[in-house]
Amino acid sequence: MSSLSVANTKFTLDLFRKLRKDGDNVFYSPVSILSALAMLDLGARGNTALQMEKVLHFNEITEKATKKPTAPHAGESGNVHQEIQKFLTELNKPSEAYNLKIANRVYGEKEFQFLQEYLDGIKKFYLATVESLDFKNAPEESRKKINSWVESQTNGRVWEGYSWGLSEYRAQAIVLEDIQALFLHVRDPPWENRRGGAEEGSKDGHFNFAFLEDVQAKILEMPYKGNDLSMVLLLPNEADGLQELEDKLTAEKLMEWTSPRSMEMTNVDLRLPRFKVEETFDLETMLSAMGMEDVFCPQKADLSGMTGTQDLSVSKVMHKSFVEVNEEGTEAVAATGGVAGTLSIPMPPVSFYCDHPFLFFIKQNKTHSILFFGRVSSP
Repeated sequence: MSSLSVANTKFTLDLFRKLRKDGDNVFYSPVSILSALAMLDLGARGNTALQMEKVLHFNEITEKATKKPTAPHAGESGNVHQEIQKFLTELNKPSEAYNLKIANRVYGEKEFQFLQEYLDGIKKFYLATVESLDFKNAPEESRKKINSWVESQTNGRVWEGYSWGLSEYRAQAIVLEDIQALFLHVRDPPWENRRGGAEEGSKDGHFNFAFLEDVQAKILEMPYKGNDLSMVLLLPNEADGLQELEDKLTAEKLMEWTSPRSMEMTNVDLRLPRFKVEETFDLETMLSAMGMEDVFCPQKADLSGMTGTQDLSVSKVMHKSFVEVNEEGTEAVAATGGVAGTLSIPMPPVSFYCDHPFLFFIKQNKTHSILFFGRVSSP
């Protein structure tokens, strides 16, 4: 597992602890949020940069990721931004099995002139652009412009909950926007639909599976066609066991549980409810509570790598995500291969019934990076 994937996993769980609320569904894209914030880090300096890199766990990746005086030097070998560039390039490769779209954009108050080296840096490393808007004098037009871009990046999906007010902007502000959308092409439905009561799908098949005795739960990996992506399900043994599972969950345990040596191909009777989760988050308060404080404070923010001055701060960090899992919109195919062993009598399948709250995430298998993470409390 790469150091960037480790940082992503740690950031995933740090943010989950801020986003979760008792009894609520949760869904977000940690890798999208991380890459968007990394665009800010590219232009951050001083204590602002140190805080951001600690929250994003970039300081743990390599000593070569130490902040350089200007953005062009961020491309040096071993730098975190170059690692993200490699990851995004891998992520955006076309696939017949799915359509994955990650889109980042920085909206800046038009009074500020961005440094050309910063513009070149985010275009090179993040495949992104900066757009200037008149937050001060035309906030409504700015809002419509951002909403229009969101809709264009999500195949026409309109995010009704996305309606920030007109008084939330200052002249000394930028807005960070990030989206990650995953559209899975359907070929063979992964299970038969069963109607009556809670709608769910059921399928017997061989999946990577393990019992997690230390947290009284079980884990199952459900690969998508092509095996580039997988959905991983974390199910407590007891109906009321999710809180305990979440409290004991760490990045180190999650990486250990999902490693090839920890799971075995097992015959499983899988039952998964149909569910849909759509979330919109304003992340400023949560990120500040995690330690990223100065970037949101006009008196302390140092984003001089963006403009050459220290009079710019972040006003909002907005994140939108959507997932729908059903027999028509999700394509989960059982992995081929048999269960290792010498018994000639077929073993009965292990039951994996998601009939109570559970955690799930979608990961890219080549980079071991978590693309989406969520909790389903009520399908």
